[in-house]
Amino acid sequence: MGLSIGLVGLPNVGKSTTFNALTKAQNAEAANYPFCTIEPNKAVVPVPDKRLAELAKIVNPEKIQYSTLDFVDIAGLVKGASKGEGLGNKFLSNIRETEVILQIVRCFDDDNIVHNEGNIDPLRDVDIIEGELILADIEVLQNRIDRLKKQAKFDKNVQAVLTIAEELLEFLADGNLARNFEKNDTEEYILLNHEIRLLTNKEIMYGANVDEDGLLEDNDYVIRLREHASKNNCEIIKLCAKIEEELIGLDDDEAQEFLTDLGVKESGLEQIIHKGFDKLGLMSYFTAGVKEVRAWTIRKNTTAPKAAAAIHNDFEKGFIRAEVIAYNDYIECGGESKAKEAGKMRLEGKEYIVNDGDVMHFRFNI
Repeated sequence: MGLSIGLVGLPNVGKSTTFNALTKAQNAEAANYPFCTIEPNKAVVPVPDKRLAELAKIVNPEKIQYSTLDFVDIAGLVKGASKGEGLGNKFLSNIRETEVILQIVRCFDDDNIVHNEGNIDPLRDVDIIEGELILADIEVLQNRIDRLKKQAKFDKNVQAVLTIAEELLEFLADGNLARNFEKNDTEEYILLNHEIRLLTNKEIMYGANVDEDGLLEDNDYVIRLREHASKNNCEIIKLCAKIEEELIGLDDDEAQEFLTDLGVKESGLEQIIHKGFDKLGLMSYFTAGVKEVRAWTIRKNTTAPKAAAAIHNDFEKGFIRAEVIAYNDYIECGGESKAKEAGKMRLEGKEYIVNDGDVMHFRFNI
């Protein structure tokens, strides 16, 4: 669907190690020096969904197909990136193409791993990243304001957008993220953001990279990061990138046993994938047949014809109706036939809004 999550952070905070674990392959070189990652590494990552396995137990398909997410490992950022320092300009252009920012923040001590700033301070690291994003937004916004002022002389309708832009500029200059601007739901702001794609308007998730002890109990670094995340209405996910990478070679049962021994219910990476999927406004519906059990990715609040288009555009054009069985009903009844017998299958028309987990079959004309 062309939607992606960008992994950002200072050099040597565990970005590439996290990316390796996400993709379950050594696709990104991890090394103990700045700018190990120069070109952004990209990967398509399956979205773990236990419901597919339950459907497969009933249908016994030839294969299972998961929904996917695009992750991008972007070069480490340093102070002055907004002015071109380090790989700044490239970093900023790469992150502008993503929809959600996953900021990996180091929250553990280890003298054997150098830190670009000399010591461990998560809030300082976050301030550096977000400060550079704010400065980049200010520069883009100032250029837009200059053009709006010229246009406002000939078009009175532009004045409203100009007013919002100037208020936003002042808000950013005070060190605030655009996503916290109180007028970010106005038509003028939405139009402005569509034109310049503000970096600090994006959804942000913080990945608190901890050591093994930090998984069980929040250390002081994580506590401070949680407070910052709460103030900015952002998600925080705790993970140990080193352990996540160790899970790569294990099958699902072994990995779960490993996590259970650590006292952890779900890996940090699974949390990242699930919450990232949600932040992108996505969900899945299912098709279940002997050839495959498959999750289809759609946006939340999607109508049945639009959902059908995820399979093929012709399904939307020739849509007649959809046969729908709620996931829980499908499982409880033991499959499609028994669900029909129990009256759990519904026929839905063009106005139907698909629910997450619906098991669907489309009727259409070509």
